Amino acid sequence: MVDGRVKVNGDPATELGLRVDPDEDLVELDGARVTLPPPRWIAYHKPAGVVTTADDPQGRPTVYDAIEGAGRGLRYVGRLDLLTEGLILMTNQGGVVHRLTHPSWEVEREYEVAVENPPGDLPRTMVRGVDLADGPASAVRAEWADPRHRRMRLVLAEGRNREVRRMVGAAGCRVASLRRVRYGPIRLGDLESGAWRHLTEAEVEQLRGAVGLAREKREER
Repeated sequence: MVDGRVKVNGDPATELGLRVDPDEDLVELDGARVTLPPPRWIAYHKPAGVVTTADDPQGRPTVYDAIEGAGRGLRYVGRLDLLTEGLILMTNQGGVVHRLTHPSWEVEREYEVAVENPPGDLPRTMVRGVDLADGPASAVRAEWADPRHRRMRLVLAEGRNREVRRMVGAAGCRVASLRRVRYGPIRLGDLESGAWRHLTEAEVEQLRGAVGLAREKREER
């Protein structure tokens, strides 16, 4: 970069770590314009039994197998364990992925949890917090989703490994089934298990806005 081969807005880029805005700045390498691929975002309803990885040495189906060629070049946003189903977001925008998954941005993840023989005050315990091996954990919100107290809605603002299952276990209960129904502003909705769809431009902007990257409307020049 410091040898002058790269130019930003016509000027040699001699500063290591220089930040550019692909929507505003013209970047050239050896006189040829450098362009980024267009943003791509997918929402996928992962079934239980599918692995959130690009390749599984045990030969189990992966999220990339499920969406085939549509997932080429995409990264997943927050993994789900083998038995957990629900919403997986995938994109080629690595900077947005970093913010969406970093605890400092406190992006909410909402889950529906079926619990075996739970005590009636389990949601209160989840909000109050429990101690896990990697530190205390608590829900942003928790409530029963049915009058029989068998299914609970749980909202977290971080994504530690198997966090929901471990929190429920720390309260002396066992998860019967677990599904992620929302990641930030994006909801699973009626997307069928195993199906996927492209996000709309409005949904992408909502995601960017959730991590401080919302685009401002620019005046026409």
